Parts: sequence; C-alpha cells; structure tokens
Amino acid sequence: MPDTSTQLDAQPKKVHGASRRAEFLVFAIIAAFIWPVVAVGVVGGYGFLVWMSQLILGPPGPPGA
Repeated sequence: MPDTSTQLDAQPKKVHGASRRAEFLVFAIIAAFIWPVVAVGVVGGYGFLVWMSQLILGPPGPPGA
C-alpha cells in the first residue's frame, strides 16, 4: 500500500479571506491587550522581587555606608 500522506501534505493550502481576517484580529488582540499586561506584570514582579530582597538583605552599597 503506497503512502499517500506525503502527497496530501505537499499540496499548498489556500488561505481564505475570513481566516486571514480572524488571524489578524487575534494578532491585534494579543499585541494590544495581552502583551502590555504581561510586560507590566513582569516589570512589576521584578520590582517586587527587588523590594523584598532589599527588605531582607538591606539596601545596596558597601556595608556600613
């Protein structure tokens, strides 16, 4: 029995206008809403980590300054 899966996969798939529009809409939502929230969360988390480490370890700089 010949393997036809490679023959079917080799055919280029056409992108329809509706799916292209939906893909752009998903990209716009991710770019405009999700990534800014992630960026604020990462920066805020890093700031919180530095703040808590300074509470435990003391301020940066040479000791006794």
